[in-house]
Amino acid sequence: MSSIDLDTAWDLHPKVSVRPEPFGALLYHFGTRRLSFLKDRTLLSVVQGLAAAPTVRAACAAAGIDDHDLPRYHRALGVLADSSMVIERHQ
Repeated sequence: MSSIDLDTAWDLHPKVSVRPEPFGALLYHFGTRRLSFLKDRTLLSVVQGLAAAPTVRAACAAAGIDDHDLPRYHRALGVLADSSMVIERHQ
């Protein structure tokens, strides 16, 4: 199961840089020096929309992800959370 709760607020880690690419994006974490590849432009939209969304679920909906595809994106975001690319936003 994913370590990210769809009904909480998350954001890109402040030490992560995003470089959009034709295939999706490269994420580089300056703290851990890890590089992640996003091979999906919709996932990039979700990641970029996290800061403005009240929840992960809202960011997914804003990116056009329906309930059928949500589990796949939930898993992908969980991987990003496990690698500290995205972090829970405390308000």
